[in-house]
Amino acid sequence: MSSAWPLRIALTLTLALSALMGAVRETSAHEIRPALLQIEEKEPGLFDVVWKVPVKNAVVPDIRPVFPSFMKQMGRTATQMLPGTKLERSTYNSNGRPIVGETLTIDRLSTMQIDVLVRLKLADGSTHSAILRPDTPSFVVPAKGTKREIAWSYWRMGLVHILSGMDHLLFLLALLFLVSGFWSLLKTITAFTVAHSITLALATLGFVYVPPAPTEAIIALSIVFLAAEIVRKHYGEIGLTERYPWIVAGFFGLFHGLGFAGALSNIGLPAHEIPLALFMFNVGVETGQILFIVVVSGLLAALRHMAVWVPNGGWRLVPYGIGGVAAFWTVERVVSFMQFSA
Repeated sequence: MSSAWPLRIALTLTLALSALMGAVRETSAHEIRPALLQIEEKEPGLFDVVWKVPVKNAVVPDIRPVFPSFMKQMGRTATQMLPGTKLERSTYNSNGRPIVGETLTIDRLSTMQIDVLVRLKLADGSTHSAILRPDTPSFVVPAKGTKREIAWSYWRMGLVHILSGMDHLLFLLALLFLVSGFWSLLKTITAFTVAHSITLALATLGFVYVPPAPTEAIIALSIVFLAAEIVRKHYGEIGLTERYPWIVAGFFGLFHGLGFAGALSNIGLPAHEIPLALFMFNVGVETGQILFIVVVSGLLAALRHMAVWVPNGGWRLVPYGIGGVAAFWTVERVVSFMQFSA
């Protein structure tokens, strides 16, 4: 290994993450967890409304749904504070007037960095799904919902989640530094994909439940493990990941899938199109994963031709940087769920 190679890796880390974060900003530079506006017309003109917003560091986003003026609230709003979420339930009456063709708006969304998933089910059985963003804070209820709307919404949500999930990206980045050769990398990424797809489906469908806080801590710990493996590789030691990369990727992929499921559970699934929504969310995750791998691999190939002087010990920048961030996340997440349990 030449003396310039470690710094090239460091440069790759910086450039790759910068490029990907730029892509995220173009797609949706917002909160990883979106808000949810769910509207169900129980009978013509009578609507049950669920409004769920993410809470971070005890801060509730100052956004609210705005309905057509003829929709009047009945009774009070039932409010419930859950871990990381504020949930409101209310009922509205339109006196039989249909809301097809009407506009739903999220007030002050243009000033926030957050997405809002809108799910609407009308009394005639038609359903609609949309994602509102700061640049598109309104939604006009169409006459008939389509599967294409649901597919696009959940694909995009999966894409945004993986590209916004720094822990998942750092795990993939560490794998790229450890696994050599196209076929070995293909088997490793395939194992990771299959594993997280299985647990994503099982957890989302309710067959498996693992508390989200310990899951997030294990995900962070998996990155610490890979960072240590990178250090071992530099000193000529053959670690577990180099020896059995697909097994390690598959094992930790199970926990990453539970993390994806936690994000999807905050969004919710349309009851009439659960398989489609689940499949397209997973496809979105895989799209983002492939994008990340292609960008990083391309940068690595380009930087191999750069001649850069590296100070002694400069190679430590990448594994220690990745491991340090992941260790901080691990401690933070363990303390968080221990405090909650207490």
